[in-house]
Amino acid sequence: MGTTKTQIFSKKHNELARTLKVLAHPGRLAILEYISRQKACICNDIVEEIGLAQPTISQHLKELKSIDLIEGEIDGKKVCYGINLKKWDAIQKHLDAFFNTTRVHCC
Repeated sequence: MGTTKTQIFSKKHNELARTLKVLAHPGRLAILEYISRQKACICNDIVEEIGLAQPTISQHLKELKSIDLIEGEIDGKKVCYGINLKKWDAIQKHLDAFFNTTRVHCC
């Protein structure tokens, strides 16, 4: 398999692609939806709600944290997660800008 040549694209394009890649999993979307309905939640709550194994949930949370979309606070053995609203708003602005500039209908 060849290289992706990401270096030829803008930082904005690479960041948006990375974000969309992380969001392109139904389990992560379900986790985000669940967290967004809570004031805070604990990993075990997510496991019970989503129905995936705890290690799988942890991996999905790690991916969401890698793009700073969620934040977590450690309280003993509990980790409470919440949406990083600043990042959430930035993603929405990137997507709005992307879709709002696409106005050409060629057919």
